[in-house]
Amino acid sequence: MQRRIERVLIANRGEIARRVQRACRQLGIQSIAVYSRADRLMPYVAEADQSYFLGESDARDSYLNIAHLLEACARCGADAVHPGYGFLSENAEFAEAVAAAGLIFIGPPPPAMRAMGDKIQARRLMEARGVPVAPGYHGEDQSAQRLVEESRRVGFPLLIKASAGGGGRGIRLVEDVAEFEAALASARREASNAFGNDTVFLERFIQAPRHIEIQIFADGHGNVVHLFERECSVQRRRQKVIEEAPAPNLPTRTRDAMANAAIEAARAVGYEGAGTVEFVYSDADGDFYFLEMNTRLQVEHPVTEMTLGVDLAVEQIRVAMGEPLSFAQGDLQQHGHAIEARIYAEDPARDFAPSAGRIVRFETPDLEGLRVDAGVESGSEISIYYDAMAAKLIAWGAVREAAIDLLDRALAETVFFGPASNLEYLRAILSETRFREGRYTTALLSEQLANWQPAPWEGQAAQTALEAAALVAYHNLSRLPANSSAGVADGGDRGEVYKRLAGFRLWTD
Repeated sequence: MQRRIERVLIANRGEIARRVQRACRQLGIQSIAVYSRADRLMPYVAEADQSYFLGESDARDSYLNIAHLLEACARCGADAVHPGYGFLSENAEFAEAVAAAGLIFIGPPPPAMRAMGDKIQARRLMEARGVPVAPGYHGEDQSAQRLVEESRRVGFPLLIKASAGGGGRGIRLVEDVAEFEAALASARREASNAFGNDTVFLERFIQAPRHIEIQIFADGHGNVVHLFERECSVQRRRQKVIEEAPAPNLPTRTRDAMANAAIEAARAVGYEGAGTVEFVYSDADGDFYFLEMNTRLQVEHPVTEMTLGVDLAVEQIRVAMGEPLSFAQGDLQQHGHAIEARIYAEDPARDFAPSAGRIVRFETPDLEGLRVDAGVESGSEISIYYDAMAAKLIAWGAVREAAIDLLDRALAETVFFGPASNLEYLRAILSETRFREGRYTTALLSEQLANWQPAPWEGQAAQTALEAAALVAYHNLSRLPANSSAGVADGGDRGEVYKRLAGFRLWTD
């Protein structure tokens, strides 16, 4: 049954909210933004057709508060909700509450979300459908004694993983049985605090694996397609940093087998909408295993869009309205190569601690083949309350080397003043030989960049301090009215001054 959507409430913030707003504009649909106190001046709020204040800055009082979100829907006249990613995007109770309110949830059916949200249930389901699953234990007996016994059977090293986990939480790598019980207790505590569920399962640790994911899409008419793979092996502490499509040096036979397994996984749960099936893959023996399914749009979806020429957010909305997919499997062909880097407001010199504060200046270059998905602009505040990702740069090239070179140039020309950022770190990754050759695993950063530090200030300290002081003074003067006698007569070269000073960081100890 088809049902027209006129107003979409976006139950999220930042760059994904702006991304969905663009899709709504393309379809002639009004977008409704929701915001917390900390986000009241963020760009996505100003750019929406309507906006609604949710609550205080803590996510529990705003973006995670289902009652507040449904109240916003009622007040703003929304007839659909897009959850974005993170927050409530994979929460089946939220999807059910949206449907119970008579609204369309732009995402998969709640039963599919529940089936894939429980990692143990998902493993059992995949096994039953013939999808490869890593050796392990996912039984109902959760006693420490039984888990110790099963750990010996599975073999070491192994992973203890939270059944309700996500985002790298509730996971412990165990090298020896002597470490097992302490690691089990630690994983359970973290899982309980993060997800309210301390159920775990065991999985054999695949040495030096690659992390490959398959984008899938399904509609309510029985159509299920895959949109090829993404390489997501550049990870720091199990968090993705750089992603690309297609995956380099992946055998065609393996790629096809993964794609077929992903489609089978989607059919197994009656999936609808956009989703991603994640696998670990071993170059050593050519085996791959099901890891999990993300029942939402992924942060890295732009690399798929840029290599296929499709708009996944637009397609999500159309499928939610009951329309069939606008493409068949045979219509999809990859062109060129795309690579994405996540810009975080974090301080590499302080073990990548989040770095909050006002962004004095944020500029990205205007380059052919470069896409910028940003949640911030100059003057925006990086809050302590939410994820530190500020923007994504996505580069496309006819070949992989061209895409990497374009991304490196874009990062070099990006200006991010205020909070610390990982810009230099991203460029260091792109310069790594193993990355350039496309022969890397999830161990790349821990093995090659474990001791990486930002470059020290250049020149003498006195000169550096003078340059930094000049930047601050210049910024303050440039905010004065143009006709002010204290203004800066720069003849239009203001941006160049910022760029010349982009290499300097202001440290406050």
